[in-house]
Amino acid sequence: MAQRRRCVRHKSQIWQRLPAWNAAVLGKFIGNPSLSVTISQYMVSLRRRKIRAGEAVMSARAMDEPTMKRLWEFAWSMDRKEFGPISRKRKAENPSEWAGFLLRMMLYLLYLLSMLCLLRYDEALRITWADVTFQVQDLLIKNHWLDATPELFTSQVRYQPTQFRVKLELPFRKTHQYGGIAPFYIYADPDRPWMCLLRAFAIWWLLAHERHEDLNGFIFRKKIGVDGISVSPTDCMTSDSFLECFRNNLLDISVDPRPYGTHSFRRGRCQFLHTVRGWSFQKICDWGGWAENFDNPGTIFKYLLSWNDNPAEAREHYMNPNRPGCDPCYSCGRTCHCG
Repeated sequence: MAQRRRCVRHKSQIWQRLPAWNAAVLGKFIGNPSLSVTISQYMVSLRRRKIRAGEAVMSARAMDEPTMKRLWEFAWSMDRKEFGPISRKRKAENPSEWAGFLLRMMLYLLYLLSMLCLLRYDEALRITWADVTFQVQDLLIKNHWLDATPELFTSQVRYQPTQFRVKLELPFRKTHQYGGIAPFYIYADPDRPWMCLLRAFAIWWLLAHERHEDLNGFIFRKKIGVDGISVSPTDCMTSDSFLECFRNNLLDISVDPRPYGTHSFRRGRCQFLHTVRGWSFQKICDWGGWAENFDNPGTIFKYLLSWNDNPAEAREHYMNPNRPGCDPCYSCGRTCHCG
């Protein structure tokens, strides 16, 4: 507890140099760099110099649900087949064969997990099977969940997909390096299978179980060949490999990958929760793991707003009382913009 209080105090403390009279700490600083006026002025001037030099300064474009749906549909359009060694000529003739169905399902789970749980890419890549618990609804006690075990399914009881959920407990977060990480609870979304994280987990669990009888270690393994993963439980996918696969995946659906980056999923979900679901900033910060004391409120606005994102609505319809309706809500069926 004392260590956690020191961590919180460090995050809210102004960035400053330690006293020069102590030779052991000479040249060292303490505090939160994002609260330093000097560093903020330097970053603003750096941005200004980059713009003057003709360099475009922009954040990663937010990933949206229509693009995720296209990635999902393209992955399921792939034939499940064994890939042998592929020549350069075949790669040039079939650019979509950089990955098969197995690898695409693993990548889609990685995309969806990063997006729905507002995870940074390094946090998602470090998740292991030990951090994931499949749970089923207790039929006897209301609002009570049981860990899913093979013994539960030996009876004649038939469970529906909506009676399952996933409990995700992260071992590490950038904002919680000393523990105290709240778990994520993920429920089924049968109306939108391309956004159903529970379904994606179940599919990858089955596919991974076909390759490895005992599932342990990292969930997202190193890419081997066209459609293979490493058998070593400690051999996780690297961030460079993740970004390369993500860009190849966008090219499959004819989307320019240059504006997108590893933060695209986190930014996209943050905007969706605020504009579509109507979540408050406090709720988004709690779910995404941002600082609870709002010591740097500009951080969340960088996720919500950027000129690089796809426009959500034409400006001419902002005040138009007869503007076209939006997509129907999957819960109530409304097509108005009242949110």
